Amino acid sequence: MAASAMDGVAAAALRSVLQRVQLAAERCGRRSDRVRIVAVSKTKPVPIIRQVYDAGHRCFGENYVQELVEKAPQLPDDIEWHFIGNLQRNKVKPLLTAVPNLSMVESVDDEKIANQLDRVVGNVGRKPLKVLVQVNTSGEETKSGVEPDGCVRLVKHVTSSCPNLEFHGLMTIGMPDYTSTPENFKTLAKCRSEVCKALGISEEQCELSMGMSGDFELAIEMGSTNVRIGSTIFGPREYHKKQSN
Repeated sequence: MAASAMDGVAAAALRSVLQRVQLAAERCGRRSDRVRIVAVSKTKPVPIIRQVYDAGHRCFGENYVQELVEKAPQLPDDIEWHFIGNLQRNKVKPLLTAVPNLSMVESVDDEKIANQLDRVVGNVGRKPLKVLVQVNTSGEETKSGVEPDGCVRLVKHVTSSCPNLEFHGLMTIGMPDYTSTPENFKTLAKCRSEVCKALGISEEQCELSMGMSGDFELAIEMGSTNVRIGSTIFGPREYHKKQSN
């Protein structure tokens, strides 16, 4: 497909997503500008990401450190990058040093990774890094995330022991077949209530990152402030080789 035609496809897909987000927000009496769309660009080449950028979007997400480290320097520095995958401690320094415009890590799932992020942010001298705590609301062993009953403890650790991190909220991934997704989202909302009570903050001060291409409208209706949308914007992913974090 020619670049100009691809540009049209990307722009049209982005416009469609924006409209769907607006309608979902309206259905539950929310403002669509309170919902952040993270365009998940994993496996997509820089030219296609640039096309979505040129269509007006600025917030992008990647799952793999190596991909993000390679792509970020080739793209405008006003992009707000979100790291949304499982993050290994030995990859924290390469990530933070290579991507100064990393805006948020959505996948803090234990104290060790929080401590490493906090250390490296301090050492490289960058401004505090926004983080979300990932919660495993489905109970699947294959998924990362702190168990719901450990959520408050981890959040308290981030807020009290990691001065170079800014706690912004909670993240979860619903079930792949979507049958239990509403329950997963309800569990995350319950976790938010418990966290906000423990911290003495309002629920508006704690984001909920939930919802992807297949369930983002439901997620918005259930309170999500951050949706991660990949294939609906970029088309099907293509895995040419095994990715490593």
